[in-house]
Amino acid sequence: MSPQPSKAHESDQPALKDSQTKPQVVSSSVADAELSERLGNPMLTQTQSLLAALHLASPALPVGGFAYSQGLEQAIEDRWVTQVDQAYVWIRDVLLLNLARQELPLWLACHRAVLQQEWAALVTANQELYALRETAEFRLESVQMGHSMTKLFAQWPQGAALNALSIEQWTYPASYAALAAISGVDETMALTAYLWSWVENQALAAVKIIPLGQIDGQTLLHRLKGDVERAIEVARSTDPAHAGSAAFGLALASARHESQYSRLFRS
Repeated sequence: MSPQPSKAHESDQPALKDSQTKPQVVSSSVADAELSERLGNPMLTQTQSLLAALHLASPALPVGGFAYSQGLEQAIEDRWVTQVDQAYVWIRDVLLLNLARQELPLWLACHRAVLQQEWAALVTANQELYALRETAEFRLESVQMGHSMTKLFAQWPQGAALNALSIEQWTYPASYAALAAISGVDETMALTAYLWSWVENQALAAVKIIPLGQIDGQTLLHRLKGDVERAIEVARSTDPAHAGSAAFGLALASARHESQYSRLFRS
């Protein structure tokens, strides 16, 4: 049975000022044109593409994903999630009802924009990803992880070229999708890697907070594999122009987490 939201109060913690996190766009059509001229189409072997995807999905990638529970910690605090089956329902619902319908269609738009060298479309999708974040915590998480990802651009094939774009502040989904695309990782493999790292972080958060045993954590991961496939199907069938969700329980959990007395995670 899906956890039901309790009566939640508004967080009394001041929201971040827009100037602290709002993506800034600088007009640089000349730079964008120069970028398109010097970019090729990297062709990776199947092994190279798999290695790149595994690298992007690795917990060793220094973007700080381990520091965020994306509302799960508050759901456990409120006793909506107390054991492994409820953890599965929570993670599955966030994946299928929120990410698949809102974040992932725009993730795909970012990946495709880079492949087609449509830089204005990439900028727009990045702005929309920022605007659709439901709470101050979620916005801060996205831009902080996006900032960390941009520090890695120069280490990847052609990744440094992304620094020439007219995006001063990246969201995490946009930076991940853009880096995967410009490095030659195909759409399916890159999106699967992105979702697997998200699922893995959620399962590890559940293990730490509920707490669960390691076997329960592995059980969660096995159960969620099919949901990852379904999420990709939903994302591909959703027009980015219609991307959106109404996950009120998730938004309330995130807003309340801002003032949670004792916590391990930043969201």
